[in-house]
Order: sequence, then structure tokens, then C-alpha cells
Amino acid sequence: MENKPNTDKTRRTFINWMLGIGAAGWLGSVIFPLIKYIIPPKMPEAKVTSVKVGDVADFAPGSGTLFKYGTKPGIIICHDNGGFSAFFATCTHLDCTVQFKEDERIIWCACHNGKYDLHGKNIAGPPPKPLEEFKLVVQGEEIYVTKES
Repeated sequence: MENKPNTDKTRRTFINWMLGIGAAGWLGSVIFPLIKYIIPPKMPEAKVTSVKVGDVADFAPGSGTLFKYGTKPGIIICHDNGGFSAFFATCTHLDCTVQFKEDERIIWCACHNGKYDLHGKNIAGPPPKPLEEFKLVVQGEEIYVTKES
């Protein structure tokens, strides 16, 4: 009887390794795109220094209008006397977007019924502090807002 080397075992081990590597590669090619889809890459926020909100004639006295300041909402209030105030339109309670309520003459957060006066001061509800104010610049007939530094 001849002593034959155990080639079946080495072949089987080699095939098992190749199948394992192939399965791991396939699994990685499925899971990696799913993870990249669920967790998107961080995008740097654009540096916005000032935004043109509109012309003075665009705003009726006693009105409020939302606008975008970069990726954040803002609100501009045109007072009855023709003066303006501008604030970040995110509630200081849970960052919900606030809106102007013309019938009550307030800035209102619908999430938890938070209320601010027309100068951004918190007057009712859960908001812990006033709205963050913009610096308002009127150049001719154009209105610009900038973030206070």
C-alpha cells in the first residue's frame, strides 16, 4: 500500500477559504453602501454674512415674513410704525420654526404653544429665553440682515 498525501483535505481547506473570502466580499459590498446611505457625509455649512430680505415696500405694516439665512429660517417683523425687527425663526425651546400670528400680534411656536412678543422676548409657554436677533441694515429701499458677531 502506497502512502498517498491527503490532498482532499488541503483542497477542501482552500475551497472553504475562497468561499469565505468571496462571501465576506459580497457582504461588504452590500453593507457598505447601506451604511453610507444611512449616515450621509458631513457637508460644511456655507458661510453667510448677510442676506437681502427684500425691499421696504415688500412688507406691509403689522406683518411678519419668514426668510432663509443660509440653512436656517429667519423671521422679519414690520411694525405698525414702519420699523423692522428680524430674528432667527427657531424656538429657543426645541428649535421648532416659529411664525407670525397676525390676529394675536405675536411670534408663535406651534410645537408647544410658545409665544414671543414682536421684539423677540419670550412671554408665554416653555421657551426659556428670547429669540436670537439679527442686525438689520436698510440701504436705500433694500433690507439686509446680518448675524451679530
